[in-house]
Amino acid sequence: MFNREGKLLLNHRKIVPTWAEMLTWARGDGSTLSVVDTEIGRIGVLICGENTNPLARFSLLAQGEEMHIATYPPAWPFSRQVKNQYDLSEAIKIRTTAHSFEGKVFTIAASVALDKYTIDILEDGFKGSKEILESVQPPVSLAIDPSGKVIAGPLIGDEGILIVDVDLSKIIEQKEIHDILGYYNRFDIFKLELNKKPQRPLWIDE
Repeated sequence: MFNREGKLLLNHRKIVPTWAEMLTWARGDGSTLSVVDTEIGRIGVLICGENTNPLARFSLLAQGEEMHIATYPPAWPFSRQVKNQYDLSEAIKIRTTAHSFEGKVFTIAASVALDKYTIDILEDGFKGSKEILESVQPPVSLAIDPSGKVIAGPLIGDEGILIVDVDLSKIIEQKEIHDILGYYNRFDIFKLELNKKPQRPLWIDE
């Protein structure tokens, strides 16, 4: 996450690679599960499948998150079968709406578009990938308000820019109904501990 001047505010690493990603990437850690205080509000971010993890989401909400950014890939082919592919578009809508409604925050889902040029390149490297990629549900970009209402988009599978005005006072209004960070929780029953220590292969005590 960068500010207007291009300064790096947060470098978030996905805490658990999803499915086939584990062939390439290792796990992240809690050191980047942070909310950034910016001139437009307190912003948190999670990557793709992390937005399915209720504890990861709650850890950001509990740090005072007001706006949440959820990033997603251009496609998610679940198998080499053309039929019965994972519905990425519907999954994004569900996750985005759930986070906004439960946490009473604004959520922006930002997805990557997959163009014909890229699909053709992938087909050159692996025959049959074009048919698979053209059969999967495309991702969706949209913005949701604290009540769970869509306020920008949806932009499905195409390149584009969504612009939306955000009124942070709407968060207070919705938290009067359900505030899982306040009166609508039972901290005498539930406890979440966030370990923000980076996981390193070697710690040197000097």
